[in-house]
Amino acid sequence: MSATITDEQEILSGEAVAIDVQPVGFVLRAAGALIDMAIGFAVFLAVTFVQVWLMTEGLLSEHTFRILMICAAVLSFLVLPVTVEVAMRGRSVGKLAVGGRIVRVDGGAITFRHSFIRALVGVLEVYMTFGGAAVITGALTARSQRLGDLVAGTYSQRVRTPALPSHQPHLPPSLQGWATVADVARMPDRLARRISQFLANAQRLSPSARASVAHELAREAQSYISPLPAVTPEELLLGITVLRRERERRALALADERAERLSGRRIGL
Repeated sequence: MSATITDEQEILSGEAVAIDVQPVGFVLRAAGALIDMAIGFAVFLAVTFVQVWLMTEGLLSEHTFRILMICAAVLSFLVLPVTVEVAMRGRSVGKLAVGGRIVRVDGGAITFRHSFIRALVGVLEVYMTFGGAAVITGALTARSQRLGDLVAGTYSQRVRTPALPSHQPHLPPSLQGWATVADVARMPDRLARRISQFLANAQRLSPSARASVAHELAREAQSYISPLPAVTPEELLLGITVLRRERERRALALADERAERLSGRRIGL
């Protein structure tokens, strides 16, 4: 499936469906980069300490020490970031801390090539300039992309998002008795969708607008209800929604039971 970019926070899939994406902000991304930089320098210093100890003990010559120092730098600042990012599918310790993941600009997963380019350019813009070049580039790009991201065609996407609040309605106490005898006919899809949207956003409306919209929706829906309870328009809409939800749940349960019975008969045959 291919995808195209429509703007800084939207990806258009192959089916022409706009997918909302959220890049990691500049401050959070900088914090994650500092964590990864600290780990890289810590590994480099640890390896260097071991080599210095070996040289003081006479187990390494000065020429071999210089070669191993270069190997330690390559291991800490290039091999380690690439390995971690590829193994964790675009994530690292710093990105885990800030809730980010490196992805392609079209939203797809990165490969070894993307990680290698990012790490190779990162040696220059992150470690050799102590993050100065990355800060300047990230501050000037819409998705806080550093130079390595621009070259590799990647960015840091936010993957830790807050859970959506539940808008599942509950039957008001005043309708408990009515629900046992009520008959709610199938309503037009557009009307049912408007009622669901109203109940989900009712708390955001002003009292006058909320009462007006509830009254209008209840007036349109009352022809599908028998008997009509003596409650407020909003309570009526809640009752309608709960009864329709329960009816659909029972229908799905019956369909599942029927499918299981048919499967059992086929296996018996």
